[in-house]
Amino acid sequence: MLSTFAVMNRKSNKKEQEEALQRNFRISVSLNEKEYNMVCRYLDKYKITNKNRWYRETILRHVLNKLEENHPTLFNENEMRR
Repeated sequence: MLSTFAVMNRKSNKKEQEEALQRNFRISVSLNEKEYNMVCRYLDKYKITNKNRWYRETILRHVLNKLEENHPTLFNENEMRR
């Protein structure tokens, strides 16, 4: 009985995780012709076929890097250099 409950619980957890990862929000970006051509050349050069995934990963990587660089500190920069 316990093992059946554990299996059912794992299935519901997996379903909840899938629902939590579902992408429901859309972002639209406009590029000028030069920017668009530059991105297309990059995607062709590196044989990237999934543009949506590439845009998403590139944007999120940049955001996470900025957040890591600018993490909150207890003291400001001048106080830490003393």
